[in-house]
Amino acid sequence: MGIAVLTFPLVGAYLAIVWLIWPIVNYFRDPKGLRKYQSLFFLSGITDLPYCYVSSRGFRSKSITEAHKNLNAPILRIGPNNLSFGDVSAIKDIYGHSTQCIKDLKYSITGGPHPNIFDVVDKRKHSEKRKRLSAAFAIKNLVNWEYKVADTTARLLHAFDQRCTAPLPSNCTTPAKDELTIDFNHWINLFTIEAINVIALSSKLGVLEQGDDLVTAQRMDKSTYKAHYRKAQNKAAFATSHFVWDYQNFHLLTSISKLFPRWRRIWGDAEPWKDVIYHQTVTRLNRYQNGEKLDDFFASLMETKSGEPYNLEFGEILGDVGAVIDAGADTTAIALTQVMELLIRHPAHLKTLREEVDAVFENETVALFDKVRNLPFLRACLDEAMRIIPPTSAGLPRRTPPEGAMILGEWIPGNTSVSMTAYATHHDPNVFLNPEEFNPHRWMDPAERKRMEPYFIPFSTGGRGCIGRNISYLEQTIMLASLVHRYEFALPSPEWKLERFEAFNLLMGKMPMKIWRRTDVPKGDLAISSGI
Repeated sequence: MGIAVLTFPLVGAYLAIVWLIWPIVNYFRDPKGLRKYQSLFFLSGITDLPYCYVSSRGFRSKSITEAHKNLNAPILRIGPNNLSFGDVSAIKDIYGHSTQCIKDLKYSITGGPHPNIFDVVDKRKHSEKRKRLSAAFAIKNLVNWEYKVADTTARLLHAFDQRCTAPLPSNCTTPAKDELTIDFNHWINLFTIEAINVIALSSKLGVLEQGDDLVTAQRMDKSTYKAHYRKAQNKAAFATSHFVWDYQNFHLLTSISKLFPRWRRIWGDAEPWKDVIYHQTVTRLNRYQNGEKLDDFFASLMETKSGEPYNLEFGEILGDVGAVIDAGADTTAIALTQVMELLIRHPAHLKTLREEVDAVFENETVALFDKVRNLPFLRACLDEAMRIIPPTSAGLPRRTPPEGAMILGEWIPGNTSVSMTAYATHHDPNVFLNPEEFNPHRWMDPAERKRMEPYFIPFSTGGRGCIGRNISYLEQTIMLASLVHRYEFALPSPEWKLERFEAFNLLMGKMPMKIWRRTDVPKGDLAISSGI
């Protein structure tokens, strides 16, 4: 009893000093001179908790973009040691090829003992990883994997064919509830899950056939169980994104959150994600060790082009596999969900796209990449959807080098967190006229495209730009062309809104949709392979 009596006051005093007294003292000491910058909230210079709160509201990138505008602040203090930039000129300084900024502490905190291609901080190690993987992601090599995407596309179309309804009457714009036979976001996630696992690991999960994301997960003791791939993936991102922005207290905040039943359920739902990755990795490794020669991303982790083994530690293999099948399934599904919603809401643009796509289709039912890869309006629709709401809208956090760095014409002290959101960049009216308008035609003028492209950063930019952008474009191009050629669509009503929550990427809500076969195109049979 005596020890407890002494312990509680000591713990209370410690927390008061760490969480309250020292942050206030440090705010007035202002050792880095950051107090001169406008704060997002009154307490933003004292604690990171207001930024965690903004994140919990669901669209922090939009909130921060509006704050930059409303406060007329090109530099905004969003935490005691965290600056957000609201001028597109900062993009090159923070993310460009010549930047001295490195990935911020967020990546070290959330990364495993073996950092993957996306969260490795050390520039030399990142360069080694990128060099090893770049050949696998080159577009000339991805073309060899077109058949994997085409087969997976055919499997989704087969599922949609089974759920088609009668055409919507010409005088009707709102379908009946029983005609909303698909949740497009659910199904397109199943597609991207299948596609990236086939591309990366030659693994056919069967989620399109079962219409559900239930897959095998495996613990390190080799026991297996069934888990929901997308649910675990999304819950892991949702939970972590609430607390990670307070780097110093992240682990403490997550521990406290687990004292509450709602958060225990959320963390519990997220737990299987690491076991899904583990099962996929060890299964593919066993196939490699048994002598199977497969053409996929995993092969590039094992050997050089000349067949020399890399002899990587299992932890490093596990990390990079997890990164690819995580990001590869997530962002492409978000992009496809959003472009479909926007096209349905803008029938004139959908009509233009259909005419362009129909002109190159012959007898095929799944778009041939060679025929559609250079269709200008198709690419314009994809880019405009990723511009207006980037799948990764957030400002990817970077950290200035110890000696500091010049950003937006100002010297920013060393070891300071800095970022600019893709959302703010894509909504700058000086770069993108009428930025809130979905207008694919803005990309059709080559001179205009060239002017805008340096500020079009859905895959980030510079040396740390997303290595998987070519995979995403391959999947998006084939899928969108195939869908608009084969089907007509209707949303529940003109007033219906798609729900979004910004974790690290956007988490998308349900997208109920009526779908029916077009009557003015040949029916066409779907060719689906029996295996990989």
